[in-house]
Amino acid sequence: MHCVSRLLNNPSSPSFFHPNMDWDSQLISATSSNQLKLELIVVYNMQETWKYTLLLSFQSLGVLYGQMSTAPLYVFGTIHAKDIKSEDTVYELFSFIFWTMSIISLLKYACIVLRADDNGEGGTFALYSLLCRHAKVGLLPNDKSSNEVMHYEREIPFRIKVESRAKRAIERLKSSHYVMLVLALLGSCMTIGVGVLTPALSVYSASTGVQRSLSDMAKKFSSSESKQDSLEKAFKDYVPVPLASAILVCLFTLQHYGTRKIGFMFAPIIIIWLICIGGVGMYNIFYWDRKIIHAISPVYMYRFVRNINVGRWRALGSIVLCVAGSEAMYADLGHFRKKSIKIAFVCLIYPVLVLCYAGQAAFISKNFHDDDYNHLSVSVPCKLQAYILLHCVLHLQIYVYLTRENMEIPVSVRHWFTALSLLASAVGSQATITASFSIINQCLALGCFPRVKVIHTSDKIHGQVYIPDINWILMVLCLTVTIGFHDIEKIGNATGLAVISAMVVTTCLMSLVIALYWEKSLFESICFLLFFGFIEAMYVSACMLNFHKGAWYLVFLLALSLTIMLSWHYGTKKKLEFDLTNKVSAEWLTAISPALGVTRVPGIGFIYTDIVSGIPAFFSHFITNLPAFHQVLIFVSFKSLPVPYVPATRRYLVGRIGPKDLKIYRCVVRYGYCDHIRDTDDFEEEIIGSIGEFISMEENDFDNSSQDRMIIVGKPPSNGSALIPLNEITSCEDSVSLVHSESRLGTLADACESGLVSMQRKKVRFMLPPNSPKMRVSVREELQELIDARESGTAYFLGQVHLAVRDGSNIFKRLLIMTYVLSERNCREPPVALNIPHAALVEVGMVCSI
Repeated sequence: MHCVSRLLNNPSSPSFFHPNMDWDSQLISATSSNQLKLELIVVYNMQETWKYTLLLSFQSLGVLYGQMSTAPLYVFGTIHAKDIKSEDTVYELFSFIFWTMSIISLLKYACIVLRADDNGEGGTFALYSLLCRHAKVGLLPNDKSSNEVMHYEREIPFRIKVESRAKRAIERLKSSHYVMLVLALLGSCMTIGVGVLTPALSVYSASTGVQRSLSDMAKKFSSSESKQDSLEKAFKDYVPVPLASAILVCLFTLQHYGTRKIGFMFAPIIIIWLICIGGVGMYNIFYWDRKIIHAISPVYMYRFVRNINVGRWRALGSIVLCVAGSEAMYADLGHFRKKSIKIAFVCLIYPVLVLCYAGQAAFISKNFHDDDYNHLSVSVPCKLQAYILLHCVLHLQIYVYLTRENMEIPVSVRHWFTALSLLASAVGSQATITASFSIINQCLALGCFPRVKVIHTSDKIHGQVYIPDINWILMVLCLTVTIGFHDIEKIGNATGLAVISAMVVTTCLMSLVIALYWEKSLFESICFLLFFGFIEAMYVSACMLNFHKGAWYLVFLLALSLTIMLSWHYGTKKKLEFDLTNKVSAEWLTAISPALGVTRVPGIGFIYTDIVSGIPAFFSHFITNLPAFHQVLIFVSFKSLPVPYVPATRRYLVGRIGPKDLKIYRCVVRYGYCDHIRDTDDFEEEIIGSIGEFISMEENDFDNSSQDRMIIVGKPPSNGSALIPLNEITSCEDSVSLVHSESRLGTLADACESGLVSMQRKKVRFMLPPNSPKMRVSVREELQELIDARESGTAYFLGQVHLAVRDGSNIFKRLLIMTYVLSERNCREPPVALNIPHAALVEVGMVCSI
């Protein structure tokens, strides 16, 4: 804590890193400067204003609550028509809907679970991340050095807490760590499954409404019954699936605009939709059955259970769809704010949906003998029956009362409602899509998903992300479900099982968070688990009755995604263990160099590595087989921090490895999630400038005997105090004459010939400042050597650890390694390798046998 206290007391002075402290803790502590905290507090206060909160609430309607708002399209619609046999059954089902929404959506998620955010992120992996840091249950080596200061917890300062007996027991029990990981992965897979199934379900259900409207219109324009039947059959065969497929393609094509723009585009549609279904619900309550309000009594649920049979119990698998979107509400927490989510749900979503379901139940209770009675569009009145009151105020009041009999206006309200439901269904799928993006982004941070490109669409809210590869995969899977099943009941069965299974996982992990992170009593944790777990287990049993009717597809998706996630986590863990086990010290390099006859060649070598201490195994492997390395070596590591931007003055951590005469440096680059720092046109130049600043500062602030210490160095100024950059404009023709350009010659020449890049590019060289004669001789000489090495050329070293399975390994291990190798070959390259010129790149491969 000495580094932290010194940094906070004097943030303008350089911050030092001591080798005896944990490296990650030092990196984290150095970042917790007054400057960063001030920026975070200012941004946080700005975002928490009421104006901003209401704006986020408005956007959340178009992104987060679309799924929950469009659930009335298929909750009753997925119930088999024969399972509703009496008016009392409708009352009992509505009672289940009301209390399920009140207990799960309102009480569990809005009031309790939303409080358990991980630096603004939600979802099952956010709960697992909290447990990894605060209960030390992470399985990756770098998880175990996590620190509260790293995650910028604003509410309380960092302090050491007395560990409870339960926390110590869980930390010692290794098997519990694997159980928590599997639970987190299961919940993530379920959320992704909902992201596949919900768009197909909501859009297809609305498309069937369009098919019914077209059939009704055909009856008006054709008097022949045979022609009507043929048209109705043609509409049923050729309208729902193609229309749903076209809408799904359009929906996924819009995702690249980001949460903010999509929210503004979709929110008005959802508001109009809510007004319509709320109005239709009130109309149906007063027109068909006002007694439906009495069904909110729990007595009706007791009657349902008392007269239970397989058919009635199976219907509960459809009723659970009324809370579809609750898990997405938590998983999408990173896209919005807790306060904005709660305001929108409590003040608008919850009361309007209760009215809608009550009105639909009132209609069904009086019309369950008709065809297609359980579809929402059928409950919309065909004629606009109005009581009009004209109030004229001149000096007299004139009332004109038109009765129901003499004022029936034949307006095609149902057809307009069907068109609106089609738009709303597309919007309703947005919540699960963004939830899938958020969950996968969290899996990436914990090494549980193959590398994919993540685009942050907001510089204010960390969680607003878009993942192109996942977007197109989800689209293909949605189209597969829609075209393959083309049955709302089967898709609904699979969706219901996915929704409730994700909720069960959240309940299990949340009970652990209550005990281990919130440090509540074990009694409170068990009560939470038993109360909500019992309700959700009841719905799981109902959904399993529909396993053979579509729910099996979820198991297929679960097996596929879980295998990929487990294999990637396993392979990442083994690679990290291999790197940490086989890394060597600077003393090893010093001792082995004379024996191998190591030659120092002119130039600078950038060695990119994930570890922030010691020399990586792949470089020692390279030295052993090819005993030569560059005049100056710089080990570069990247460290992502949970802030939008890291100020330029706090970006680089620079230190020395071994004695000064080795000329080996370490640079740790800290960056925010919106920083774009990996650009070879100036990125290496900034690192070299930072090394120069470090050499100058080190002589003034460090004892000559100190090693393996680091200083926080900002982005070097244009008129740097140690090295002065000189910008030059070079062309493809004369780039050969520049010594540094030979490392980029191949790719640059090819690009110039193909016309892909401009004929001119920036070239940065360095020189000593005018006051260099006043510097100490040792400092001036070291800076001059750095300049000379820069002029001699640059090479980049990357390590590639290839996993191999030992003979005699079990089939499960072989499957994991084969899946990992296949995923690694087809996933995105590591971020550090994306912009490195191929002519200057040296990849060193090693084999790790498992």
